Amino acid sequence: MIATSHIEVLKSLLGEKGLLTEPADLAAYETGARYDKGRAAFVARPATTAETSAIVSYCVKNGISLIPQSGNTGLVSGSTPDDSGRQGILSLDRLTAPFDLDRVNRTIKAGAGVRLSDLNGKLEDTGLFFPIDLGADPRLGGMIATNTGGSRFLRYGDVRRNTLGLTVVLADEAGTVLDLCSDLRKNNTGVDWKQLFIGTSGAFGIVTECVLNLEPAPKQSATALLVPSSPEQVATLLVAMEDALGSYLSAFEGMSGNAISAALDHVPSLRNPFQGGIVPDFVILAEISRSTPPRDGEQQLDAVLEEVLAATWEREDAPLADAFVGPPHEIWALRHALSEGVKHSGRLIAFDLSFRRGDIMPFLAHMKAEMPDHFEDVTICDFGHIGDGGVHFNLVVAKDDPRLTDPDFEADLRAWVFTVAVENFDGSFSAEHAIGRKNQAFYDQYTPEKIRDLAAGLKTITSPGPLGTITF
Repeated sequence: MIATSHIEVLKSLLGEKGLLTEPADLAAYETGARYDKGRAAFVARPATTAETSAIVSYCVKNGISLIPQSGNTGLVSGSTPDDSGRQGILSLDRLTAPFDLDRVNRTIKAGAGVRLSDLNGKLEDTGLFFPIDLGADPRLGGMIATNTGGSRFLRYGDVRRNTLGLTVVLADEAGTVLDLCSDLRKNNTGVDWKQLFIGTSGAFGIVTECVLNLEPAPKQSATALLVPSSPEQVATLLVAMEDALGSYLSAFEGMSGNAISAALDHVPSLRNPFQGGIVPDFVILAEISRSTPPRDGEQQLDAVLEEVLAATWEREDAPLADAFVGPPHEIWALRHALSEGVKHSGRLIAFDLSFRRGDIMPFLAHMKAEMPDHFEDVTICDFGHIGDGGVHFNLVVAKDDPRLTDPDFEADLRAWVFTVAVENFDGSFSAEHAIGRKNQAFYDQYTPEKIRDLAAGLKTITSPGPLGTITF
């Protein structure tokens, strides 16, 4: 708890709608998307950059810790408070202005509290979209703070690649506002300061507005489920399709049989596309797309995809065992159901890892072979972005497993997985989810001391006040 006098001042700065203190109102903000839960002293909901500055300034001057929270869809305890009841949440949910489209420049200036679905919904009639495809529906500020990637990274890149400018409030006594909201695509006049605030989980400052690059929305697409002839041939299949399709290839997603089965069990409306209902051990979702409407005489994308798959089938190295070309909405429905399906199949212990593209399948093979000897009765339900090296390495434990009452069990499991990923395969312990309390120890372990010192120095310069869950 914090003093009532502080609550009264915060309320005067934000108004009745801008500050929440009742337990029933706080609950949704205190509970994360994946099991984490804390206790908040309050939830501050500024509606403008000026209000954000005022609230941050007051809290820094009075030593009140703030946890920035965007859509609260994160999975590493980066947006929820601890159990002390002394941390306040600064929510972005009312920061929904401005919303200024520049159609010629293909940019949008938007508030950090705008949800991804709302952004693309409002852009639908313009023929443009923000090209980050996610199963969740985060707000823009959180996407920037975690440098979200998504399923079409292969074609469009991550949030960093698509961010032109930011407005940021620093956690100093002045609540300093940095206007970095340039809408220029080329500007080499010094340090690109916005990069400090992309992918650093809000530790250096709070994003309140952003200028984003927009892309022409796809007008045509075709999708297929591909069954590789062996795990070793996944990389061969990826390179073959990139060589044949070039920029048409917009997604190359890997899905384990366990993850697919979990989704089919959880969502009865999903159609099982596999012959005899037998789910293969590993499946690739491949998508190709065009941003132009169909033209007379132009080969349809379904035909393009089928032609490429036929040629791939005939290769001497035979990377393809089977393929199912199907409607994009059906195939993507299966991919987007994986997270919820896996989550409902037991207690989920999730990892977000990345590797060189050629190391993904060797890593998965290693873990499947070693898991029973290290942690028996743990089911691997992996899926992810093979085209960019990302793997959602999900482990499922039966909900009644007595090991779940032992706090050392999950800690030991996490330590083992990260050791293998980072030390044996030169991977990253966080591909997309960034750093929160769940990843703090691994940041400390795997980040060189000099880099940690530089990050801590930048934190001291930009936002010396108590902000966020990370300790740099």
